[in-house]
Amino acid sequence: MTITLRPATDGDLMAVGALHQRSRVAAYSAFVPAEALADPTPEAMGRYWVERWLWERDTHRMTVAERAGALVGFSHLGPDDEDDPATGLLNAIHLDPAEQGRGVGRALMVDALDAMRARGWRRAVLWVLQDNAHARSFYERGGWTPTGAKREEHIGTTLAPQLRYTRPL
Repeated sequence: MTITLRPATDGDLMAVGALHQRSRVAAYSAFVPAEALADPTPEAMGRYWVERWLWERDTHRMTVAERAGALVGFSHLGPDDEDDPATGLLNAIHLDPAEQGRGVGRALMVDALDAMRARGWRRAVLWVLQDNAHARSFYERGGWTPTGAKREEHIGTTLAPQLRYTRPL
């Protein structure tokens, strides 16, 4: 069965949040303690996306992936977080854990890069968890390279080092 990509609507955001939480737990459980991943709940993550989208809908783009009418992934992109007008930031690609290795992530990445080019950006950047070897490999296969920049953010009470990646558009 093929996947369909389309712009997210307000009606998708609670399901996006639930998928986001499932994706985080599956992807990060090897290096983030379970108690740090237990919060937010899927419903709270949905409310987070509802609120966030109110503020970002004019400057950001969210695309959802569906298979047989069911939400199986999403991407979220927007302007660079370091205010470089020539650069777009890929904020997220998240998949339902059952969709790993089925081409959904690649389709969402290709779509996001096309959307960034259409906005006139010449470079794309993203942040990925340092310990997320699967995601780092995925992005590297897609032409992304580490910049050497690092930051730390919390997942629950756990500090999670992140690496910045870039690729030309």
